[in-house]
Amino acid sequence: MTPDPYAGLDLESLDLRSNPELYRVGRGEQGVLRVQPYKDELLPLWRFRTPEVARESAAAIRAKFDGYLATGDLVGADMARKFLQMGYTRARRYANHPGGRKYDGPVPEEQRGRSGAHGRAELPRGPEDAEKAEAAQVFKQAWDAVEQVDEYTQWRSAHRAEHG
Repeated sequence: MTPDPYAGLDLESLDLRSNPELYRVGRGEQGVLRVQPYKDELLPLWRFRTPEVARESAAAIRAKFDGYLATGDLVGADMARKFLQMGYTRARRYANHPGGRKYDGPVPEEQRGRSGAHGRAELPRGPEDAEKAEAAQVFKQAWDAVEQVDEYTQWRSAHRAEHG
């Protein structure tokens, strides 16, 4: 289990644009639905129902990534990357599991907001949903593209080294 890099911080009221030193890159999508003001800016753009919707969503999120980068808001750029990554992982989950439920049973209260099975059994995979698999690929390509942006990846490495 990965520790919560934001333990002790009230992310719902903390503006990490004004306090970028408190931002933690973390692992994968960690913090994606908690870090403000980015959650409120990016969540309305995030959709993966069909490949066309995914294309529009990924393009809008990539535009936000580019805008954040252009203004030096590298925390925003990382959050946009996380939304692209989450588009891929969630669409893949729906492609593999009808209804999007990967594990049996509810998430234990103490584990909410953290990734992993937490002792629950994985539900059987259904036949792959080709539409969701294509939507996942749209997000994967957009995610891979931002991972190639030198200014962003250099900042991310430096931020991790300095702040964790």
